[in-house]
Amino acid sequence: MTHAMLKGSNVPLKATTVRAVLRWTPGQGVPDVDASALLLGPDGRVRSDEDFVFYNQPRHPSGKVWRLGKKRGADGLTDTIQTDLTGVESDVSQILLVASADGVTFDRVRSLSILLYDAAAADGKPLATFDIRPETGEETALICGELYRRGEGWKFRALGEGYSNGLKGLATDFGISVDESEETSDSTPSRSQPLPPEQPTGAVPQQAPPSYGYPANLPTYGYGYPDAQTAGAPPQEFRLPPQGPQFIGR
Repeated sequence: MTHAMLKGSNVPLKATTVRAVLRWTPGQGVPDVDASALLLGPDGRVRSDEDFVFYNQPRHPSGKVWRLGKKRGADGLTDTIQTDLTGVESDVSQILLVASADGVTFDRVRSLSILLYDAAAADGKPLATFDIRPETGEETALICGELYRRGEGWKFRALGEGYSNGLKGLATDFGISVDESEETSDSTPSRSQPLPPEQPTGAVPQQAPPSYGYPANLPTYGYGYPDAQTAGAPPQEFRLPPQGPQFIGR
């Protein structure tokens, strides 16, 4: 059964590995959306900068939370975060599931939603769906939902809380150290590569190139193209232009 969720509602999770899929409708003037995750301790803050899983750091050191990458489908574009809940470290109490639009406001993003799947289920039906409606339209980053511990299990809560100063403002609010001492140089990898063109009906998509930092046996979904970063290179530091936090609607 799929739960159609309202803001603030929650649902218990029986799945051991969950796939959180951000989905939106592309179009002229619609910005690209990126999925990311923040692993928080009991104090509601990250334990270190490694607890930020995003386009320049797509896999948590524990190997239990990782970004699968983008996919083009019949229902729109998606970006996905997958979590092995049974392996998440005991001092992680919640995992925020975040959407950012690279400085463009979310009033230009159409039909944004988050769908939660049991990664081991064969039926392909979501456990829960949440249609995200920004409160002001001026948000450039959104906490779409959270996975959080409840007793011995996990639950998912629909949130839709926004920030007007993007992924940087959101990340720093939860304890991420953003290095503002140096400007981003031309050698810094681009935020993400564009999706490949759609394949003709019946065509077999080309295999994606090996992704940096991923084990060889990690499954990829859709095209799963890694961000523009040299294979085997360490993750880039998260550097964005300085700007004070401007939190909205939390």
